[in-house]
Amino acid sequence: MSTPPRTYTLGDFDYALPPELIAQHPAPERSGSRLLDGRTWPPRDLIFRALPTLLARGDLLVFNDTRVIKARLFGEKESGGHVELLIERVLQEGEVLAHMKVSKKPAAGATLHIAGGLAHGGFDATLLARWPDAHGALFRLALHGPTHETPWELMQRHGHMPLPPYIERHQEGGHDPDETEDDARYQTIFARTPGAVAAPTAALHFDEAVLAQLAARGVEQARITLHVGAGTFQPVKAATIAGHHMHSEHYDIPAATLEAIAQCRARGGRVLAIGTTTVRTLESWARTGQTHGDTDIFITPGFDFRVVDLLVTNFHLPRSTLMMLVSAFAGHEHIMRLYRHAVEARYRFFSYGDAMLLQRAAGA
Repeated sequence: MSTPPRTYTLGDFDYALPPELIAQHPAPERSGSRLLDGRTWPPRDLIFRALPTLLARGDLLVFNDTRVIKARLFGEKESGGHVELLIERVLQEGEVLAHMKVSKKPAAGATLHIAGGLAHGGFDATLLARWPDAHGALFRLALHGPTHETPWELMQRHGHMPLPPYIERHQEGGHDPDETEDDARYQTIFARTPGAVAAPTAALHFDEAVLAQLAARGVEQARITLHVGAGTFQPVKAATIAGHHMHSEHYDIPAATLEAIAQCRARGGRVLAIGTTTVRTLESWARTGQTHGDTDIFITPGFDFRVVDLLVTNFHLPRSTLMMLVSAFAGHEHIMRLYRHAVEARYRFFSYGDAMLLQRAAGA
């Protein structure tokens, strides 16, 4: 008689993390971060620049080429109250979708003065309506710059890099959240297509030297685009895992990448996804056949992976959907053991933290 599949609770994806292990700065060198080779047990403690030695000729590396936009904007309501916007998506004709942090939400039709407003070198934003998404947390706004600037241009000129909420150093001593190091280091060297409000952090460890070593070993490269949304930091609040509704993110897969995957399979190579965003994109395509569109795929233990064989990923927040994804990929008990090892070995966690290499578990 077969054993029924295990039912997981939110607590199954929890772990104790000392706060001092949450990385507040990037490593001095991108490829100088640590790499936990977690394909087997016991794992191996390495430096990220060793990654090429773990791969073979004919393997295919697939990375996310999204570019983080300066999506955090500060301003005031007409009443003078402070407001903070986080642009989630640029629509057409100067309109955007945004998260809003304010003491009291203004009514539709209200004007927000961003970066001083039009009268003082900034721009204005008119609140049009709440956006009817699953969480009711987004607002549709029309942006009005002084010279018909696009939303992209306004954000580039007045915005700040949207650092994750757990990077708190910018609050210490009143430092500007848009520090010089973040402009460079919270952006991958692959960054090409603007639209993300969070970095695909697993790719932050790559530099030109690592890419050259990969090429020398015959490891090929391909790209996808998934614009990471602020929902990536959204906690699971549902009573059950099945009750959680994933945020939606836009993706695109070039024809050249599909051809590269087919050729990799034909020669017996392995597909290495750089980051969970790449996993979500490739596995969404495998299920729908759609090479572009929005995905709200929710990957939990028991998921049948059809494309990805290996995964490079950072260490994720406790009780998060990304903990569920890596547990589905490499096996729940194996992941929890790796995380306990990482804490004991003082790895650095989250966006500016260290990385791990995982292999798809048998049956996943």
